[in-house]
Amino acid sequence: LKGEGRFVAGNTTKDMLLEMLEDQPGSFVSGEVLANKLSISRNAVWKAAQALRLQGYDIRAVTNRGYQLVRSGSAILAEDVTRRLPKSAPFKVTVIPRVKSTNSEARRLAQGGAAEGTVVIANEQTAGRGRQGRSFFSPSGTGLYLSVVLRPSLEADSAQVLTTMGAVACALAIEELTGQETSIKWVNDVFVRGRKVGGILTEGQVDIESGRFAHVVLGVGVNVCRPQKGFPEELEPIAGFVCEQDIRAELAAAFLGNLWKLYRQLPACAHYQDYRDRCFVLGRPVVVSRDGRRIRGRALDITPAFELVVGLPDGQQVAYRYGEVV
Repeated sequence: LKGEGRFVAGNTTKDMLLEMLEDQPGSFVSGEVLANKLSISRNAVWKAAQALRLQGYDIRAVTNRGYQLVRSGSAILAEDVTRRLPKSAPFKVTVIPRVKSTNSEARRLAQGGAAEGTVVIANEQTAGRGRQGRSFFSPSGTGLYLSVVLRPSLEADSAQVLTTMGAVACALAIEELTGQETSIKWVNDVFVRGRKVGGILTEGQVDIESGRFAHVVLGVGVNVCRPQKGFPEELEPIAGFVCEQDIRAELAAAFLGNLWKLYRQLPACAHYQDYRDRCFVLGRPVVVSRDGRRIRGRALDITPAFELVVGLPDGQQVAYRYGEVV
């Protein structure tokens, strides 16, 4: 359909109806307007709205006012994400209301032979995890908790490439949807307005004989909206959120789209400059914690292998592949 130029061949009537209602968030659109725009009958509009309700969308119909898409912020739907994905991307999205960890679930699926591009999204995690076994606060309805199965042809010591790729994909998605500037703290944390809003956790299984990954699970957790009860006391000074609106489905699709674009360019690290430009630790005094030691110095650069180059007080320069930075 031509009209406003947004609809493409292959979209179903309910998909196009959903797009039109999303263009008028919180507002009613009359059945007559919808029918005319879609070149269908009023009864066909009603049937499409019913089909969307069965998928879980909260669509209100009021006589003499029309149809309204109600954003309850309680659930993310697989269809919401899938229809926004690039057609060439091989993602198969599953949404689980509640899970211990999307990474754990995706890893279980990968070990069972799940194809590359298998995506697990949860509305809530009861045992969300970050790097080094830290817990990740994952309340219902306000965060994006997503893990994707990848099967890269990479050697096992290249995990840093995938983690940094995920961080860039997350940063780009936030910038595209909100127009806000993002920054990255080496290695995997994404910041907005000086506060951490998300992080990447990459886990893999290695084939012993080849020394390459059998599979990788790349997980992202993002505080999309402020939690209804706020952040826990210990996180309040450092945690942030992306925006006031529920854009979890849009963010999931944008993240996956950017991830796939970068992933297809491996083993070249097409995201290197994007990562380096956003890495806000460069030029700053830092403390690097690793192997029980704390090393003080100044962050000087990021190598093409995503190592952090630190200038030590004695004038030496050391490149660290892993560690925690303050």
